[in-house]
Amino acid sequence: MKPEARARKVDFEAAAGELDARFASRFTVALATRDHHGHDEGWHPAAAPDGVLFATTTEDVVDAVRICAAYGVPVIPYGSGSAMEGSVNAVFGGLCINLSGMTAVLSVNASDMDCTVEAGCTRSVLNSFLRDTGLAFPVDPGADATLGGMAATRASGTMTVKYGSMRDNVIGLEVVLADGTVVQTGGRARKSSSGYDLTKLFVGSEGTLGIITKLTLRLHPIPEHVVALRAVFEEVGLAVEFVVLLMQLGYPVARA
Repeated sequence: MKPEARARKVDFEAAAGELDARFASRFTVALATRDHHGHDEGWHPAAAPDGVLFATTTEDVVDAVRICAAYGVPVIPYGSGSAMEGSVNAVFGGLCINLSGMTAVLSVNASDMDCTVEAGCTRSVLNSFLRDTGLAFPVDPGADATLGGMAATRASGTMTVKYGSMRDNVIGLEVVLADGTVVQTGGRARKSSSGYDLTKLFVGSEGTLGIITKLTLRLHPIPEHVVALRAVFEEVGLAVEFVVLLMQLGYPVARA
């Protein structure tokens, strides 16, 4: 659909009236706030939304999405804005839903090595919460991003070689769909029945299929010892061959 045709069906003013009545000061159309939410750390041209909502619960997201769906208003989820893909840029305008206020660590199951968090919780906050359990969440994209945003962009990091990316460490999600329906995907069981793997469908979807509001994550034990090795090579090819050899010999390389 052409942008002009889509724009004619959007009634943001009517949606804004309902959003203001429902959320009061947590909904804003202030230009400075909109500009702040119209870009990430990537190179894409900034595109500000028509309004910004600061959500604190899944119910907030559901109500906002239903209002926007009724008036044809695009919805853009926003975490910390540290991504590079341009997925927060509101190229058609619409409502930006900021999830950074949903920061709770809802549960930690140390014996099962998993936890459930809200989408606005960051990796550093989670690992600080886990400091007395001997467990940690290892996916580190190099920024203090929200875990919901990391799942939405299928983030990876310097320890992906050992622990995998978000695709490998998200085992369940709570997602709000475009009509406001809330779905639960995955589960805490390591072995599940056959069927569609909806969790991996939403991981990496960058907000196009739904808004992630809660995540169940796989945790990993913190090693008792960490050894750092520095080696110097005359050619890049030799360095690569050395890393491959270490992996083939079964050494638990976390970063290379």
